[in-house]
Amino acid sequence: MLNIADTLYRWCREARPFALATVIRVSGSAPLPPGTALAVDAGGEAVGSISGGCVEGAVYELCTQVLESGEPPIRASFGYSDDDAFAVGLTCGGELEVLVQRVDPADRPHLVTALEQARAGVPVSVAQVIDGPGRLLGRTLSVFGGGSAYEGTLGSQRTDRTVATRVRALLRAGRTARVEVGGDADTCPEKLTLLVHTHAAPPRMLVFGAVDFAAALSQAGRFLGYRVTVCDARPVFATPERFPHADEVVADWPHRYLEHAEVDARTVICVLTHDAKFDIPLLRVALGLPVGYVGAMGSRRTHAHRLERLRGAGVPEERLARLHSPIGLDLGAHTPEETAISITAEIIAHTNSGTGLPLSRVPGPIHGCAPVARVSSPAELVAV
Repeated sequence: MLNIADTLYRWCREARPFALATVIRVSGSAPLPPGTALAVDAGGEAVGSISGGCVEGAVYELCTQVLESGEPPIRASFGYSDDDAFAVGLTCGGELEVLVQRVDPADRPHLVTALEQARAGVPVSVAQVIDGPGRLLGRTLSVFGGGSAYEGTLGSQRTDRTVATRVRALLRAGRTARVEVGGDADTCPEKLTLLVHTHAAPPRMLVFGAVDFAAALSQAGRFLGYRVTVCDARPVFATPERFPHADEVVADWPHRYLEHAEVDARTVICVLTHDAKFDIPLLRVALGLPVGYVGAMGSRRTHAHRLERLRGAGVPEERLARLHSPIGLDLGAHTPEETAISITAEIIAHTNSGTGLPLSRVPGPIHGCAPVARVSSPAELVAV
């Protein structure tokens, strides 16, 4: 639902009830992930999409039905059928399940606050009950302030505390995921499945080396939604004018900057200097951080020499195995722009466990199934 926070917040401010249809499960080649939503207000205005057009009409009708009748939340499944060319279904061959519920803003002030924070770019998570006792279906609980506070209720204080703990871990990791809780006396007696919608700060892309490749990569990174920093030890090259697409340009020794930079599991580090006096101290720091991706530019000979120097500097083999070098996928790239696409393609493939192969050579669904996070402690999510 946070993907349409702007419109939902406006409706809430105007005290307009609406029906919310949320994708809660996908399989096969379903086009959009869990958490994607479509909403319809009492005047028939619609916002969002759940299937890219395949089943929008049917879901719109379900929203209208729930909104007008005030009936409890309902679940509906859509799949592919070749028996009837006019049947409602996903032409891509996948399956999805949707939860449709009526939302009255006056009854959920915490949701209004969550929508306001999401549209303002403040990290926030909303936990939505998608399976469990009927009386709890569709209920929500919001976690704010980086996880320090929560509002809303899912039935009892013990349940709320348990869910808030799970949601905090997802908020720190910047993840939207399904989570199962309860079913035991120590947490909460009723077993619940929740879809946790997370709006996190943009992930960081740290680009080291103020070169032409960095200019193209910062543009590609910003297009993908990263907050891009370009860093170089040479002030004459590290200027905002040379990198207009970067959010931040820093003139500092790369390793010194990285030692104090804020990073997390979504951060990607791209080392484009291919100069040992910069690379070795920088990569020693980078490979010891809990970041999502570390890549370094250079020829295969440069890479071999770099590994020797890093081993000599005491970097263990398990850390060296994290290094993507030479950086990027084999696309036959030559220009800075082509190289930027090669690098970002590898980042996308690594982040999503993709093969990097042409889809025509990969069997099975185009869109992988979304994992269900079964969490027994917050530490499990932080380590993901």
